Amino acid sequence: MDPVETDSSAPLRVLLVEDDDADAVLVTEHFADADLTVDLARATSLAEAEALLDGDVDALDCVLLDLALPDAEGFDGLRRLLHLDGPAVLVLTGRRDESLGADAVGVGAQDYLVKDAVDGPALARAVRYAVERRRSDSVRRALRDAKLRADENARLERGLLPTPLLDDPSMQILARYEPGSEQTLLGGDFYDVVESSDGRLHAVVGDVCGHGPDEAALGVSLRIAWRTLVLSGIDPERVLPTMHALLVSERNHPTLFTTLAAVTVDATRSRLTLRLAGHPPPALVGEGDDTRLLPNDRLGLPLGIGAGNDRSWPPLEIELPPKWALMLYTDGLIEGRQESGDVLWTDGLHELLCEVTASPPPWRDDPGAMLDTVMERVRSLSTAQTDDVAAVLLVSDR
Repeated sequence: MDPVETDSSAPLRVLLVEDDDADAVLVTEHFADADLTVDLARATSLAEAEALLDGDVDALDCVLLDLALPDAEGFDGLRRLLHLDGPAVLVLTGRRDESLGADAVGVGAQDYLVKDAVDGPALARAVRYAVERRRSDSVRRALRDAKLRADENARLERGLLPTPLLDDPSMQILARYEPGSEQTLLGGDFYDVVESSDGRLHAVVGDVCGHGPDEAALGVSLRIAWRTLVLSGIDPERVLPTMHALLVSERNHPTLFTTLAAVTVDATRSRLTLRLAGHPPPALVGEGDDTRLLPNDRLGLPLGIGAGNDRSWPPLEIELPPKWALMLYTDGLIEGRQESGDVLWTDGLHELLCEVTASPPPWRDDPGAMLDTVMERVRSLSTAQTDDVAAVLLVSDR
């Protein structure tokens, strides 16, 4: 239950669950005598009370519950109302039994009041305190839940956004990640960079469709699977088919899919192999107009889509220039809208990269600042960034 913003001048919404008409009149008179404005409703059975609360537990602030109802005796009714996780519940009964009162509070009632021992001011005070305690409990619970979500996000983020495994001093790896502004949880964007024992450099950027803990957890699984497969030395032709099979077995819905871009750079850092699974192509970053997007004419289907011979991700071999730089990214980077109203997409990103890398000082003096500028420029194109954005920049000094 979310915490409720309150207006101290608004009447408290109180439900009296009482089958005795005389007792109901007495409660009405008590409220009339008290310095408390209430909007009082009545139910004569527990079933009627549950019907009033069904689907809208926030419609009431407090329930005054008799323990002797036609359809509920003792604490059965109290437990059933507390199970709804709704308003504060006060027991109002004719039974003078202190141990019963302690038991009622132990079960979860905010207070225990005896009908012929309470007057208007005492009843109003008990209701007011019960409502405030319940609201305080709701706030504490919301804060606790928020902390749990934050802790879970941190764990997922560590899995989605790892530390690159790299020994080559001639390579710089810079990464940026920004969650969508409308999200309370991470999405499924992930990346990784590793160097295998033969000196080859491997990098991947992926995007699990959707947002939430399931998608984020699937992204973590796929990233770890990719790292494990690459470091195990498996045939590169088997990496994406194996990840496809893993996604199909791990996803919680048959329509869930993942796009990704995977690159392998040979040990001499002069040749690159690119595989695309429904993902926008990386950009080879140069100085100004020397920047270009890699070809996507061998684009394969996203992981999780297609069957049989459709599941292929043909490699594309590309010669790399000296001192090259490569930027991989997820589609959140290219979905912002330009002044014309058109989506940025890959052509707009290419123009943006050409502009940023042509501006002084030389971007190679501070590649991280260049990457930050690109992220800021993209962010400025949209007032509401609803998708995650992940970008990885590989910079070679060879």
